Amino acid sequence: MLRSKTFLKKTRAGGVVKIVREHYLRDDIGCGAPACSACGGAQAGPALELQPRDQASSLCPWPHYLLPDTNVLLHQIDVLEDPAIRNVIVLQTVMQEVRNRSAPIYKRIRDVTNNQEKHFYTFTNEHHKETYIEQEQGENANDRNDRAIRVAAKWYNEHLKRVAAGSQLQVILITNDRKNKEKAVQEGIPAFTCEEYVKSLTANPELVDRLACLSDEMNEIESGKIIFSEHLPLSKLQQGIKSGSYLQGTFRASRENYLEATVWIHGDKEEEKEILIQGLKHLNRAVHEDIVAVELLPRSQWVAPSSVVLDDEGQNEDDVEKDEERELLLKTAVSEKMLRPTGRVVGIIKRNWRPYCGMLSKSDIKESRRHLFTPADKRIPRIRIETRQASALEGRRIIVAIDGWPRNSRYPNGHFVKNLGDVGEKETETEVLLLEHDVPHQPFSQAVLSFLPRMPWSITEEDMKNREDLRHLCVCSVDPPGCTDIDDALHCRELSNGNLEVGVHIADVSHFIRPGNALDQESARRGTTVYLCEKRIDMVPELLSSNLCSLRSNVDRLAFSCIWEMNHNAEILKTRFTKSVINSKASLTYAEAQMRIDSAAMNDDITTSLRGLNQLAKILKKGRIEKGALTLSSPEIRFHMDSETHDPIDLQTKELRETNSMVEEFMLLANISVAKKIHEEFSEHALLRKHPAPPPSNYDVLVKAAKSKNLQIKTDTAKSLADSLDQAESPDFPYLNTLLRILATRCMMQAVYFCSGMDSDFHHYGLASPIYTHFTSPIRRYADIIVHRLLAVAIGADSTYPELTDKHKLSDICKNLNFRHKMAQYAQRASVAFHTQLFFKSKGIVSEEAYILFVRKNAIVVLIPKYGLEGTVFFEEKDKPKPRLAYDDEIPSLRIEGTVFHVFDKVKVKITLDSSNLQHQKIRMALVEPQIPGINIPPNVPDKDLNGPGGKKRKLDK
Repeated sequence: MLRSKTFLKKTRAGGVVKIVREHYLRDDIGCGAPACSACGGAQAGPALELQPRDQASSLCPWPHYLLPDTNVLLHQIDVLEDPAIRNVIVLQTVMQEVRNRSAPIYKRIRDVTNNQEKHFYTFTNEHHKETYIEQEQGENANDRNDRAIRVAAKWYNEHLKRVAAGSQLQVILITNDRKNKEKAVQEGIPAFTCEEYVKSLTANPELVDRLACLSDEMNEIESGKIIFSEHLPLSKLQQGIKSGSYLQGTFRASRENYLEATVWIHGDKEEEKEILIQGLKHLNRAVHEDIVAVELLPRSQWVAPSSVVLDDEGQNEDDVEKDEERELLLKTAVSEKMLRPTGRVVGIIKRNWRPYCGMLSKSDIKESRRHLFTPADKRIPRIRIETRQASALEGRRIIVAIDGWPRNSRYPNGHFVKNLGDVGEKETETEVLLLEHDVPHQPFSQAVLSFLPRMPWSITEEDMKNREDLRHLCVCSVDPPGCTDIDDALHCRELSNGNLEVGVHIADVSHFIRPGNALDQESARRGTTVYLCEKRIDMVPELLSSNLCSLRSNVDRLAFSCIWEMNHNAEILKTRFTKSVINSKASLTYAEAQMRIDSAAMNDDITTSLRGLNQLAKILKKGRIEKGALTLSSPEIRFHMDSETHDPIDLQTKELRETNSMVEEFMLLANISVAKKIHEEFSEHALLRKHPAPPPSNYDVLVKAAKSKNLQIKTDTAKSLADSLDQAESPDFPYLNTLLRILATRCMMQAVYFCSGMDSDFHHYGLASPIYTHFTSPIRRYADIIVHRLLAVAIGADSTYPELTDKHKLSDICKNLNFRHKMAQYAQRASVAFHTQLFFKSKGIVSEEAYILFVRKNAIVVLIPKYGLEGTVFFEEKDKPKPRLAYDDEIPSLRIEGTVFHVFDKVKVKITLDSSNLQHQKIRMALVEPQIPGINIPPNVPDKDLNGPGGKKRKLDK
């Protein structure tokens, strides 16, 4: 049956066009109930159970299916995801509304419907001839959709009566909309609110904790007086932003001070880039990362950023008065030039809440169900939740979601989502750091896995189209030990004309991941593989990452090859790119490759190839450095794990060999060659990578530190910086140069992906290259997959598609990739910090030599070369006499009771693990040498007061 749907659409030019769409109605759509004779074989793989397991509901003891409306799906997804909830009918109407209103919830509900154990069934009611309804005159879209949901629920009950006579099987509408529920009951449809239904599940009383508190008004605290001013409605905010009376920006809460935040203004006005917000009432219930509207206060009310560290230690609503007292601490007398534009939050444009990890702060009131939850991320306020499981949840990491924030509540309301496990346990803490850094780490869904090649896989004639057979070449890979996702291999051979042919062969991942399918979308969402200390969170499923795309030895593999003809001076004479098939002759570690190069006894083809590559790499590196490329340093550490417990038993800095540099040189060269090619072909939509030059002020700390050792560091160009770093040597202090390079790394800006049509500055400062991209790691970076697709189109090996040549869409992809890359780095650091804590927990008290990296007003920041570990030694501690401190910012130096500390001075420190705060355990450092009366701690005596501020806060929250 065919219906027409007519609607009006506004064009970009401001005109209105009438659009008529054909809408097909069918009578062969299955209801999802197994063995339904009326639907016959229309449904493939029914999702609902024939006899739904008794949910033990006191309200509806008979067998039943649930049919939730849109708001239940949007707000009670945590309940629906619980294993206790099964046999749910999700209507097409509901799915479409959810998709339009919340992409994350839509993804979660899709994942649930793909989970066969949950028995969720998607019913396309909008195309079923008995459940489709037209919108009536005067009826708004919301009321029409509510009616469509009731019509579908009624049809289901009548349909099941006919096909399952005598079985009492019913469909129950779950809705929190009072009017919708009343109308349903009038029409004879069994209907309950989500809360009524969940509270009726006698076998699952804990499910009540997962209910979201929906209405701020309903959940206002009984006693509460109004604390905050009302948020203005969105229409008023938009008018105010348009007229300039309000500014729109992203709310960034402070980690150090819960009564302070900044709002980063969206737009081009540089002078208004950042607005300071100070005080509970001005923060007005905004949460970190929310998009807010702020009103700028008169200049007479502007304040300066506070240097006070304030943790929220309140336990109840009465603490608002304490907050007001603490606000007075922030307002110290400051000079006019320290004042910042200051404002107050007048409304919320978009909430960016997510599930938060943390711990329960159990109420002091006996038998109380109301408790405060303290998030691991100090930028998030405490959250008020109701739970009957408080005793069981103490000392455990849990997840809580925010539901709302009433005007008369000191804290937002939320609900318990999940118990992650005991604090300090490896699995629990790994889960926390992945969640807190927003690293997608769930197993790949069936929808994603369905796009993988069928096994056994082999190369077909079709695969060989537009592809060169390079299996005869002596190709080999060189990687760290234990590497299974090998995405690059190399070869070098002499040509008949005396020149050298060098090839970089990269896994052809884009052959297996086609644009737009579920596998591609999931890879794009993940953006990068995340390497933790003892596990890897893959960007692509293991069948690709460790098997079909991994360039393992002695198997045929599809590759994308960049091949140069060079002379013996490493000058490029010709460059070509081709899709290929290769057969690697060896998978070597850096140590194995180095051993072959150094061994006079070995002269086979692989070794000869490696020696040729190594010679050329040295010339290439010398050339890069002459152009001003930087050789920086960062202390990377490796853990040696116990084979049974997987606990760290040793810690050492990574050793870099010549072969590391050899591989790096050819990867850099391939990336530069590909960047030039794709930009030639696609000047407006090449995906490139740039590294901005740091502002001169960034180098102050480096220049001053070098000056304190009578060395001069020039920073006017990358070349002068590189040269002065090379010359900054001290014969009696060989480690000084490494320290300077570590410090120089800290001065750098972050490298980012960008679309060539959206930017004019392409330069990569660190590599001294005018253009650069990422091509060489497509197994672990999605950016490289896009670059492969662009290059394939450029050489005629593959066809293009609309998103590839849309610079706005490409720019959005770059934003996500930059975010994912940054979060992956933070997660990796957090994993190192946690494993370092485990290591020192088992090792006990350790004393080691360290070098000072920075001096602060009341502390020194030190680096311990043996462990690549950084930490802070504080000289002012709570409840202890304060030493005489004199800080000189110019030298820089710190004088403590007559002893002067300079940057790069050698000291000895004691390392312990401070477990006084379960949520934020930290490595603590104290001075052993030089001896300062009243400051030093004997090397093997534990600190009595572990609550003092004694260590660098290497927290698990970012």
